[in-house]
Amino acid sequence: MKYLRPHAGLIACAFMCAVISAAASLFTPVIIGNAVDCIVGADNVDFKKLTVYAIVLGGLIVAVMIFQWLMNLCAQRAAHLSVRDARRDGFSALIDAPLKYVDGKPAGDLAARISVDADQIADGIVQGATQIFTGVVTIIGTLVFMILISPWIALAVAALTPLSLLVSYFVARGSHKYFTEQTKVRGSLYAKTEETIRNRNMIAAYGYSSRAERDFAETNTDLKQCGFKATFFSSLVNPSTRLINSLVYAVAAVMGTVFAINGAVTVGGITQLLLYANQFARPLNEITGVITEFQTSLAAAKRILDLADVEPQDDSGETLETVDNLRIKDLAFSYDPEKPLIQDMNISVPQGTQVAIVGRTGCGKTTLINLLMRFYDPDGGTILFDGKDASGYSRSSVRKNFGMVLQDSWVFKGTVRDNIAYGKPDATDEEIRAAARAADIDGFIERMPNGYDTVIDDGDGISQGQKQLINIARIMLVDPPMLILDEATSNIDTRTEKRVQNAFDKLLRPENGKKKTGFVVAHRLSTIVNSDMILVMDAGKIIERGTHKELLEKNGAYASLYQAQFAKS
Repeated sequence: MKYLRPHAGLIACAFMCAVISAAASLFTPVIIGNAVDCIVGADNVDFKKLTVYAIVLGGLIVAVMIFQWLMNLCAQRAAHLSVRDARRDGFSALIDAPLKYVDGKPAGDLAARISVDADQIADGIVQGATQIFTGVVTIIGTLVFMILISPWIALAVAALTPLSLLVSYFVARGSHKYFTEQTKVRGSLYAKTEETIRNRNMIAAYGYSSRAERDFAETNTDLKQCGFKATFFSSLVNPSTRLINSLVYAVAAVMGTVFAINGAVTVGGITQLLLYANQFARPLNEITGVITEFQTSLAAAKRILDLADVEPQDDSGETLETVDNLRIKDLAFSYDPEKPLIQDMNISVPQGTQVAIVGRTGCGKTTLINLLMRFYDPDGGTILFDGKDASGYSRSSVRKNFGMVLQDSWVFKGTVRDNIAYGKPDATDEEIRAAARAADIDGFIERMPNGYDTVIDDGDGISQGQKQLINIARIMLVDPPMLILDEATSNIDTRTEKRVQNAFDKLLRPENGKKKTGFVVAHRLSTIVNSDMILVMDAGKIIERGTHKELLEKNGAYASLYQAQFAKS
């Protein structure tokens, strides 16, 4: 209702069209009944009057057709605009949601909520709203007309009809759980499909194809079974209500015949009564017929509204313009309260310092980076920018002060120019080219079919190293005061690693301008030997710190890591 309310004008128009269409259909039995009375028992048939009845009947049929079309048009427009708004809010909530929420949900499931589930809502609204509009008006109107012709027959029809509603209610209540389960399994199926497509090479490399097919088949079978149960139980509604409505129609026919024999009702009146009895039952059949769509829509609506209702991360606070000195004081953080990760961490990073962070997988290196970027907030302690708590600044302004290159570099579908200008859309062509030259990628771009206007995508055959250099050019264009290189060279060859390292060194130590503060998370220790400070982490704690030379002289954890990598040389 929240999303339908802004489109109340379209809904009101659809309701008015439904009223007019239903009213026109309500008068057709009157015309037909009068025409029957004009023929039955008459010595001379008044063809002039029959012609008038035929013209009026044709006009009513055309009116029903036109206003039903207008009703559907308005209802569909309102439905799709409402779903557009729900989809927009769902996507907006996904963008602003805490990283913890997104990390805890499969990507395919979240995508299914915004795409498939939203379409399911639209189908349900269109089907349900139009049937309810016309159904309510038709039921009330036919009851009034039947009372005017024969109150007793009207009473009998009205008394028996609620049986249809009872059957519909019990079947719908029983099938709702299956529709809810169906939407969940459908989301899981999308997640498996997305995961398989994304990791197709790994599946092939490990010979996992047959097992992947079995996993998919199991989920697909679950979807088939819960979908079958949902459809089976909801399909009981229509035939059950049709059976009851046929009984109602038979009762009306018998009573009408008795009244006609006694002269209480004309033959034309019986015709009208039977047509109205049929009209009275038809909306109930139609409404129960859309219960399947409506139940699916309810289940889908819950999933997309759950997403839209996710509390966004708070982005209030002062604007952080620039950072000279960074300090971490008594920092503590854990993903699970029962499993502490980072504990009592203290680091002081003067402006222009290159900090390398090394350690075994899972020791907290990337977690520290996420805390610096305010993707997560610490459980204890503080991160200080120029002596002021980071929590006092808005998340967006903190992130603008960092340039970040990740292990999995990302390019989107668009031109090379648009990819480089991602962080600065208003950049001039010369600024973009200068950033590409600084990242040592200008020559590669010029050799592409359309140069900087070549459209690229994440799966277009661009190497991992080329993607990384595009990402570095993107950061060079923005020119933030602090830089993060998180395992950025782990997936590329040694030659490209040198190019990435040179580009990163240019970022950290520009020829014209002050040195930048940099954080390098690395497993390849050859990339960090010139760092000003190396932090060795283990189980969330800093166990060693110093320069490359100092740590080798200590002959501790860092020396062991270094010797393990370069023992032969």
